[in-house]
Amino acid sequence: MKKKILVTGGAGFIGSHLCERLLEEGNEVLCVDNFFTGNKDNILKFFGNPRFEFLRHDITFPLYVEVDQIYNLACPASPIHYQFDPVQTTKTSVHGAINMLGLAKRTKARILQASTSEVYGDPEVHPQPESYWGKVNPIGIRSCYDEGKRCAETLFFDYYRQHKIDIRVVRIFNTYGPNMHPHDGRVVSNFIVQALKNEDITIYGDGSQTRSFQYVDDLIEGMIRMMNNEKGFIGPVNLGNPTEFTIKELAEKILTMIPESKSKIVCKDLPQDDPKQRQPDITLAKEKLDWEPKIKLEDGLLKTIEYFRKQ
Repeated sequence: MKKKILVTGGAGFIGSHLCERLLEEGNEVLCVDNFFTGNKDNILKFFGNPRFEFLRHDITFPLYVEVDQIYNLACPASPIHYQFDPVQTTKTSVHGAINMLGLAKRTKARILQASTSEVYGDPEVHPQPESYWGKVNPIGIRSCYDEGKRCAETLFFDYYRQHKIDIRVVRIFNTYGPNMHPHDGRVVSNFIVQALKNEDITIYGDGSQTRSFQYVDDLIEGMIRMMNNEKGFIGPVNLGNPTEFTIKELAEKILTMIPESKSKIVCKDLPQDDPKQRQPDITLAKEKLDWEPKIKLEDGLLKTIEYFRKQ
């Protein structure tokens, strides 16, 4: 049965891909965004679709609409953006969760929270399973995002226990692909843009810190499977690619894929609270959702480089 689905943060990088997939499946999509980091260009192609509706709105204020499902993605997700207005970042996570859970309560909609691997902080357990509680600095420069997202998870589980709200929680690990903001400070977009402009590729520290990168289409598949699973599995569940790379390896790989680039790799000081390792344990996603990433890093990077070339 086709559904009326609300996507908050729908004009953002991940949100726009989610809107596209939901429309392809024949659903009605209400995309909500305040354009703090979202981009109208990401959703322009949907405006001719009669099943697509856009509303400019900030979810720190209540929203009164009728929907069957809610994907709550609204929140700046890169350090440059979430540290620009840290109080607003926390409000988006906390007030936004309260408002969207209130909407779910009134409409009896199922609601999915896009949480993050940042809830694990700088982890002492490797790779990170969902049972790990994390090691997060509550007063650092990244805390507005890390603790905001942790508090949002708390609210989701309390609304589930107290009000029987139909929740789902996913923890998203590093994701990349077309529609990324070119200046969001994330390593994949940073390195590609720097290489295309023949600028120095900046890595922090010695580049030995590790990350795992999943292509956005894999993530969207996992989110939709999580939302639509009828086994009563509410999460949290890790959605990420367990294949680990050092930041230096990623920079070198991108340089080989943009052979005309004259960029060189340079090292800068490591920022405060930057995690040294980040790798998801996806045993639970495999078991409960029959999900794992399918797209190889090279294939995803080719599509992403192509997108940034056109920009």
